[in-house]
Amino acid sequence: VHQSKLDFFCKLGYGKQDICKVLENLGQEALEDDVLKELIRMGSKPQALENQPQPSQLKLVARGSCSTTPGLKWLGEDESDASNCLRPIVIDGSNVAMSHGNKEVFSCWGIQLAVDWFRERGHTYIKVFVPLWRKEPPRQDSPIADQHILEELEKQSILVYTPSRKVKGKRVVCYDDRYIVKVAYEKDGVIVSNDHYRDLQNENPEWKWFIEQRLLMYSFVSNRFMPPDDPLGRHGPTLSNFLSKKPVLPEKKWQPCPYGKKCTYGNKCKFYHPERPHQAQLSVADELRAKTKVPLALGKEEERCQCSP
Repeated sequence: VHQSKLDFFCKLGYGKQDICKVLENLGQEALEDDVLKELIRMGSKPQALENQPQPSQLKLVARGSCSTTPGLKWLGEDESDASNCLRPIVIDGSNVAMSHGNKEVFSCWGIQLAVDWFRERGHTYIKVFVPLWRKEPPRQDSPIADQHILEELEKQSILVYTPSRKVKGKRVVCYDDRYIVKVAYEKDGVIVSNDHYRDLQNENPEWKWFIEQRLLMYSFVSNRFMPPDDPLGRHGPTLSNFLSKKPVLPEKKWQPCPYGKKCTYGNKCKFYHPERPHQAQLSVADELRAKTKVPLALGKEEERCQCSP
């Protein structure tokens, strides 16, 4: 008995000397729970806990100074994990700029407003596609406002120019919509545009599904970029779930009955009644039918037993 108890507490990680002392004090017939309580009272700890390194305390650092404490590293890791959960954003620059300029002026400030809105949400992958000929000086038939914003976004590796060239005095422009849809499809991201891309939907069935499910429309209200809270309709996902890779399902909430205690539907009412905490799932008629079926079935079994030899 002594050896079995010694082996048992040794497996838990306690030292042999402490175990022998306790067994001498309590006797060989002491219960295991009593031995364990005595070991804890003596302050004995398992070797696994004693060998664990103590967590380093975080030091206070003056504001504005740099620090390489592990606590700050963990904070950085959490932020990177949060940004990885957000979908990449691909913005149709021409559509956004013309929409902000009332379809009369190519307003680059509208592109900046859209980029800032997604930056504040924590999106790290943001790409804006604009035709290359927008770098040229503005003309009367194609006015541009705040053209310097395009240069700043290009330096930040956010703006991408789709190629174009001139052949015998005529400008040859590549289809920028194809770039937008292709990059968003490959990155499994979101397209920001009010265009429906119907020609590209008919061209590729995979792109058709992607455009229908990942197109984020928007509006400008007093120089404020505002996407809808329900991008896919009233019964679709919320905006935060639409823009995240791991959507969060809302908790099911019971809607209280509008009639309250005056409700005449009884147990068939689909709404929540606080005065009925143990509401039965079956109606009264269904409960009576279920109760009458049980004795009828028992009576038939007895008749069969009597008839059988």
